[in-house]
Amino acid sequence: MELYSLVSKADRALGRLDGSIQTLPNPDLFVFMYVRKEAVLSSQIEGTQASIGDVLEIEARIFNPERPSDVDEVLNYVAAMKHGLARLAEFPLSLRLIREIHERLMVGVRGAHATPGEFRKSQNWIGPQGASISEATFIPPPHTELPRLLGAFETFLHQRDTMPALIQIGVAHAYFETLHPFLDGNGRIGRLLITFLLCERAILMRPVLYLSHYFKKHRQEYYDLLQANRERGALEDWLKFFLRGIVEVSNEATETARRIVELRERYRTLINTEFGQGAGNAVTVLERLFDKPIITVNDVRDWTGLTYVASNSLVERFRAHGIVTEITGQRRNRRFRYDPYVVIFSEE
Repeated sequence: MELYSLVSKADRALGRLDGSIQTLPNPDLFVFMYVRKEAVLSSQIEGTQASIGDVLEIEARIFNPERPSDVDEVLNYVAAMKHGLARLAEFPLSLRLIREIHERLMVGVRGAHATPGEFRKSQNWIGPQGASISEATFIPPPHTELPRLLGAFETFLHQRDTMPALIQIGVAHAYFETLHPFLDGNGRIGRLLITFLLCERAILMRPVLYLSHYFKKHRQEYYDLLQANRERGALEDWLKFFLRGIVEVSNEATETARRIVELRERYRTLINTEFGQGAGNAVTVLERLFDKPIITVNDVRDWTGLTYVASNSLVERFRAHGIVTEITGQRRNRRFRYDPYVVIFSEE
């Protein structure tokens, strides 16, 4: 009965989240930061140090010699998620698509030697860094068994109406992590699968759930419950944990959406009150900041059609009102960040 109750709570929480996103004036603009937050958190579970600020800065082409070198892994995660979601519009989630996503995730970064886009053809194991197979905490199935087991996994993904969708998604994640079908990147691919399945089943219309926040916060319990399922078949314990995470993070993401709407309305009101005849162009820039929170004067010029001088004047007015902050400390090639928005997603 506890499991049934949690399924009901998780469904309601996801419904509220999806509804709150649909009420945003342009939902696609706001997905940008949700995706990057999930990418950062999922990668941090695997040991990366890059923050959401690092990701935004490198996308804005800001050079910082102190930036963690592993930021490319997070950018690959973002690219893998975008690729997977685009491909889901063409055909259902499949082993072929999982391999494509893995290739996008692993190419050119740590683990790139581990045959990106190819299921393993040798034995792997999980344990402390440098541990031998005899010291492993878990040894996945032999690679010779993978074709059969992955075939069963794909069949399971395509089943409908045999169990509640959230239960199926929770089982699929645990099953995938147990198969560990790649030499590297299995954890991140397994967490991406959760997002893809939620969107494929139209439980969420957009990828706005950063469940890795919950997994990171309870990292040891996350690993322990997956292992207990492998060793003792403790599937219900894992599913209860998974569903509690869905409820908690859905509620957090819904609150994030509320804060975004509040922030947008506050600055729209300020612009309409303070910017006079320039209010129209200022609102145009404000809307674009939700999709590109680090900008240049040239960006504003491109969005509004104003001259460079007028665009620079508009950016200065944004800065004077605390909407953006200059972050490079340079006289030329300056970058401005929409700090009030970035802060919402930077908070743990």
